[in-house]
Formats: sequence, C-alpha cells, structure tokens
Amino acid sequence: MRLAAVFLGLSGLLAGLAGLLASAGHAGSATHLGARVRPDLLAQIDRYQAATWRWQRVMGVRLTLTVHSARTDPSLRYRRWVRDLWRRRALSARRHALNPPHRWAWLCIHRYEGSWTDGGAPYYGGLQMDIGFQLTYGRSLFRRKGTANNWTPLEQMWVAEKAHRSGRGFYPWPNSARYCGLI
Repeated sequence: MRLAAVFLGLSGLLAGLAGLLASAGHAGSATHLGARVRPDLLAQIDRYQAATWRWQRVMGVRLTLTVHSARTDPSLRYRRWVRDLWRRRALSARRHALNPPHRWAWLCIHRYEGSWTDGGAPYYGGLQMDIGFQLTYGRSLFRRKGTANNWTPLEQMWVAEKAHRSGRGFYPWPNSARYCGLI
C-alpha cells in the first residue's frame, strides 16, 4: 500500500515535470518566434558593432569585446538595450576618430608635404611616410590597403598620431614641423 502511494506520488511529480518542460518548450518556441519577428534588432546590433570597430581600427586602438548574448537571450528589452549600447559606442568612436588630438598640426604638416594620394616612392601619402614608418605604426593598414597613399587622410593622421604618442613627437617631419612652429 505504501509502495503504491509512493509510486503514485512519483508519477504525479513526473507528470508535473513533463508539463513544466512542455510549457517551457512552448514558451521557448514562442520566444524564438518573437526573435523571428524582430530580426532587425540583431541586424542593427551587428551594424553598430561593425561601425564601432571600423572607427576603432582607424584610431589604432583595441576593439571593444562582445559576448554575443543578444543572439541567445530572447528578451526584446535586452536586445534593445544592447542595440542602444552599441549605438552609443559607435557614435562615441566616430566622434573621437574624426578629431585626432593634433589634427591641426597634421593638416599644417600636410600643407608642406605631398598630396594625400602621393604614391611616389620612397615617401607615400599626405604626411610622406616611408615604408618602415608605415610598417612600424600602421602595420594593419599596410596589410589591408597597401602603402599610405591608399589610406584615407584620417587614417594617415591617426598613424602619425600613434608615432607621436610613441615618443617621436613631430620629429619625423623636421622641416614641416618647424614651419608650423611645432619644434
């Protein structure tokens, strides 16, 4: 008799667990259905991440890490939060990248150097960088785009900024920097 009661209690518990699992499976399919309804959120997150990383690459800084949790978490509220976070990061990175710390100095030096697209060896680009300089301070750009004459003016300025921060200052451009009153 006691054995039958234990068996009935156990079977009730198992039935309850089965019902709970079935409802969880149903809820899971509903959230996946909800995710299919709003794939635009994931696309927006991807677009803002790519924009953030593009500007961070221009500046030559480490890329912001991601854990891709928005892909697995079905909550629309969470996905919107992640999208807004990456939007703020993209805007901040863009604002920072468009204003290098010594922009006026690089533009002044450029005035006495070559065209931004000057491909005449041994110096390339608007700040007349040689191959060694490009490999030292802009290796990833050099691998991706070739010599400095293929880089945007902003990328050239950020590579020069990286050299400046390394302690070289404006001395790689001795004459132009003197004309601009930088050394």
